[in-house]
Amino acid sequence: MLFRQYELGCLSLFSYLVGDETTGRAVVVDPQRDVSQYLEDARRHHLFIERVIETHFHADFLSGHLELAEATGAAICYGAGARAEFPLCELHDGERIELGEVLIEVRATPGHTPESISLVVYERAGDSRPYGVLTGDTLFVGDVGRPDLLAAGGYSAEELASELYRSLWGQLLTLPEETLVYPAHGAGSSCGKSLSAATCSSIGQEKRTNAALWYKDEPSFVAALTAGQPVAPRYFPYAAESNRRRRRLLEEDASPPPLDLDRLLALQQEGAVLLDTRPPEAFAAGHLAGALNVGLEGRFAEYVGDVVEPGDPVLLVTEEGKEQEARVRLGRIGFDTVVGHLPGIERLLAERPALAQVARRIDAARLAAELAAGPQLVDVRNPGEIESSGLIETALSLPLPSLLDRRGELEQGRPTIVYCASGFRSSVAASLLRRAGFAEVSDLLGGFGAWVAAGMPVTTPVR
Repeated sequence: MLFRQYELGCLSLFSYLVGDETTGRAVVVDPQRDVSQYLEDARRHHLFIERVIETHFHADFLSGHLELAEATGAAICYGAGARAEFPLCELHDGERIELGEVLIEVRATPGHTPESISLVVYERAGDSRPYGVLTGDTLFVGDVGRPDLLAAGGYSAEELASELYRSLWGQLLTLPEETLVYPAHGAGSSCGKSLSAATCSSIGQEKRTNAALWYKDEPSFVAALTAGQPVAPRYFPYAAESNRRRRRLLEEDASPPPLDLDRLLALQQEGAVLLDTRPPEAFAAGHLAGALNVGLEGRFAEYVGDVVEPGDPVLLVTEEGKEQEARVRLGRIGFDTVVGHLPGIERLLAERPALAQVARRIDAARLAAELAAGPQLVDVRNPGEIESSGLIETALSLPLPSLLDRRGELEQGRPTIVYCASGFRSSVAASLLRRAGFAEVSDLLGGFGAWVAAGMPVTTPVR
């Protein structure tokens, strides 16, 4: 058996290649949209990818099933009841996929979504104990999948949580304790509350340490699981729907065309979004008016999905040579409307200083001094972060994924100071508010962490 796990840290995504080297037959499970790594590994090991298996319709990224099917002719497979615009094969509970000696057993594990499945992998068909189980978003290391993402689709969180309880206790936790657990996501994912940074676990370890599994009866499990979930990133419904559709294929090697400054400014005037992907420090030192700042490091695509409307034309400002990476990373969530990029932003701003704007960033001591004047203070962290660590007194909680829709709750003419945990999301949020017409916007250098480190007071949120 060839078993390979792939990790995409910027989206907390795990995907898998499972193959039988005696027959050359293989499957890919939950692929990211840029699929060259699977094709290269299959070629290197003389494998033929005959199926792309999705454990469910993903909401947090655009899957590469169409790209792999185009490249290999592989069948696209989902759990029973899945419906899409493209041809797919349904996999039913108990179905066995024989790759040769390697065997994959399908288990229906609804709860995160109705069509969710898990895949039990045996190195040899005659083995009494499985090697591992690919659990999708049903069981994570340290957590379980959230049941509330389909609340607008006719399913209540409580109904899906009950399904998830039965899937866990009836389908997955019945496996031998030494069975390895390989989930679809890790730490940082919004598909659960508190996922571990570990890349795999075992059924026995999860029984002992997974806090979500400590609720042994269904009512307690449902109550615990439906409370305190993080705010879902704003683009999730768009990505989930896009994964059901025929859509354009991602061209991994294509680079967005360069634009001159005047052309870029004209397109911006016509409504295109100017996305500056440089680090917050570089952005603050000088940028074009109306630019959104989402640094390319970290969870770039997710944060762009929080502050840019799907389908909006996008103009990129990047550090030199980073424009193709930015385009691919946006493509991973289905944001394919990159029009072009602007080379040499620092040189252009030096040549035309009248176009340059700076962003005001203040330290903890300055914020403490300015609070007496009564600015509107905005905390863009998730509720779970605030609950665990507190917040600055008078701060209004507006998590970044909800800021675009809820910015009307703020007074546009009043001085505004934004903070997050470290100063990264606050730069995103502050640039969004400036683009929306807020005249006096600052953000906190180092975020809430810097405030606490400076010994400043913290208050407990009212429950």
